[in-house]
Amino acid sequence: MSLPLAALPVPALAQTAPVHVLPDGSVPPGLRAARTHLLDAPVNMLTFHSIDQLFETRPVPHAGPVVALPRADTALPAAVIEGKPITEDAWEDRTFSNAFLVMRDGRIVHESYRNNTDERTHYISFSMAKSITSMLVGAAVAQGAIASIDQKATDYVPELKGSGYDGVTIRQLLQMRSGVDYEERYDFGQNPSTAAKIFLNAIVANTERFADTATRVGRKVAPGSHFNYSTLDTSVLGWILERATKQPLAEFTTRVLWQPMGMESYGFWMADGPPGTGRELNGMGYNATLRDFARLGQMMLDKGRFNGKQILPADWVAQSTAMIPNADAGTPPPPPEVTNPFARSGYGFQWWKLDDTGAYTALGLQGQFIYVHPATRTVIVKLSYFPPEGSPESDRALEETLSYFKTLVNWRG
Repeated sequence: MSLPLAALPVPALAQTAPVHVLPDGSVPPGLRAARTHLLDAPVNMLTFHSIDQLFETRPVPHAGPVVALPRADTALPAAVIEGKPITEDAWEDRTFSNAFLVMRDGRIVHESYRNNTDERTHYISFSMAKSITSMLVGAAVAQGAIASIDQKATDYVPELKGSGYDGVTIRQLLQMRSGVDYEERYDFGQNPSTAAKIFLNAIVANTERFADTATRVGRKVAPGSHFNYSTLDTSVLGWILERATKQPLAEFTTRVLWQPMGMESYGFWMADGPPGTGRELNGMGYNATLRDFARLGQMMLDKGRFNGKQILPADWVAQSTAMIPNADAGTPPPPPEVTNPFARSGYGFQWWKLDDTGAYTALGLQGQFIYVHPATRTVIVKLSYFPPEGSPESDRALEETLSYFKTLVNWRG
């Protein structure tokens, strides 16, 4: 399928934020310190919607008529916590919510904001950006910029030859099955892990590009054989998209998603360096308003259709959300004390399976969700500021969030 987007006008992508560099090209010490503590509680209540004040960005402008979201506002049911009902409002506070929206059959039934945010606020997606990257790959395939997802990554990025990514297909990257020797483990201190070094060098100091590490990693297992959650895999997808579409990721996002969908506000990507040097952080760095994240969820629910247009091919949406169990044959299950449901879940093309009802979600660090439940035509967006992952409070907030999502899809209000 070919998307009729070539004639879409795209305004010049002016820079939206000040340049965060000193004359020698380095990031000022105070700003580096602030970036380092981006995830810390309780300041994450504010930093998660102030990204353009902390990082380099690449704007994704909207244009043309805004597609309004119909409303049918109603009171939401109570949440049940430890056997006792509490109000939805109290649940939002307990689960560290900045913004929360529920849609049923294309209509907003609830929308709320906290902590000095409103409908104009732009929130960080964290790894929900991986699901947006999957949408962009689908659009590139539909337009013929990518001939097949069974092509090798090196067909587009020959710099990866000789690395662990040599021989890995785009499909395997989408499924997080590259087989490269990389762990999504952020160990800092005297001997930081690879992921921690990327965070410090690419995201905090901007001394290298996030995807640079991909040229240096080795192979751990055969490509396609094992699931291994990896932001590095997604950064390689972003590199492939740049080469395949011959344009920056922000411009491609504008052309194939933001303008055709009639978004209400601009979006923006975080970048790992100033213009001309940095690249969009497509594995963790998209920012948008609450309603515009909801529009993405509704488009997925409607099999790629929105604003009277087929934004993504329906078969791409189906492929993206056809989940493969992430506990491979021969791989021991997580220990009983691991309560995170995603450790026992399934994965599609950068989307997570949640349960056996057909629900799936874009999932971002510390409580960011675009949750889609096709059976009840429900879309839920929750933008949160959970405490750092691994803490008891974060685990509790995740459990109570997913429990209330189940309440909402079973609700017939």
